[in-house]
Amino acid sequence: MIDDFAKDNLHGRLRREREALLWKLDGLSEYDARRPLTSSGTNLLGLVKHVACVEARYFGEVFDRPSPEPLPRWQDHDGSDLWASEDETRDQIIEFCRRTWKHSDATINELPLDAPGHVPWWPEPYLHTNLFAVMVHVLGESMRHAGHADILREGLDGRTGLRAEHAKQVDEEARAAYRAKIEQAARSAASIAP
Repeated sequence: MIDDFAKDNLHGRLRREREALLWKLDGLSEYDARRPLTSSGTNLLGLVKHVACVEARYFGEVFDRPSPEPLPRWQDHDGSDLWASEDETRDQIIEFCRRTWKHSDATINELPLDAPGHVPWWPEPYLHTNLFAVMVHVLGESMRHAGHADILREGLDGRTGLRAEHAKQVDEEARAAYRAKIEQAARSAASIAP
């Protein structure tokens, strides 16, 4: 009984994080979806692509259910799953995500939480694991990158939240006053610090 609850809960949270990450692309120009927004090149479309690749590996290879999608080998990893080339369209990447999710969902639905898995890129003693541990790991990765995407999107146009229904009109004046209050507190604390 607890296994069913845990599996359903983790799976539901994973689905919400997937959709939140995709929502960060809504309404963006092609340039803003792809452009590097940090010094390391992090970009919104690349985060979406990366999270799909992570899912494809963990819910595919780890349980001997390889993804039907071609994926770069870990050993040859050149960062190509972290950005979109000019030949890859946003729609192609989103459809790749949706196909990957379908494959991942099938793995999650068909296997019990204690189903054994093997993660060859994890160190001993962790490389032998189970579905529960992989679900927790992938959910953590998805949440981490959805948080990155939230910050990047806020920097582009001020939009925050998990879904469209959570978005509200930004009161720029109130936001600027709030930011100024935090800035003042930081300056004050810095001036009295030893």
